[in-house]
Amino acid sequence: MDEEPLRGTRKKLTDAALYWLKGGTSYEDAISDLKAFGAPQEVLDEMIAAQKVEDFEVWPENWPFVEMFLRLQTQWRTSFSGLVGLDYSAVRWLFDLYSVEDRREMLEALQVMEHTILSAKSEEDE
Repeated sequence: MDEEPLRGTRKKLTDAALYWLKGGTSYEDAISDLKAFGAPQEVLDEMIAAQKVEDFEVWPENWPFVEMFLRLQTQWRTSFSGLVGLDYSAVRWLFDLYSVEDRREMLEALQVMEHTILSAKSEEDE
């Protein structure tokens, strides 16, 4: 690669991908399930204390990349061992559908997020 089109955005895209992978920070469903199964109050209190209700900031210049990634969030190729990567035929189709002008930059941004998720999942599985 001759130039680095994602110079200032790579770290924020990595953070956005990890935020997506972790499903945000709400434990609302888990707390509800614990209550339904009669979990002790100290367990409920611990989950409530651990819950972080915070927003994740996406820089304006990263929004197109994050939006495209979210459009692709159901387009993962999988195997028996888990996620393999994004389905690039779906990526190309969405690029056409949304008239992506700089396909190279968009693809590289998506690959940063894809790589982040695959690496994080690999570490989780070890």
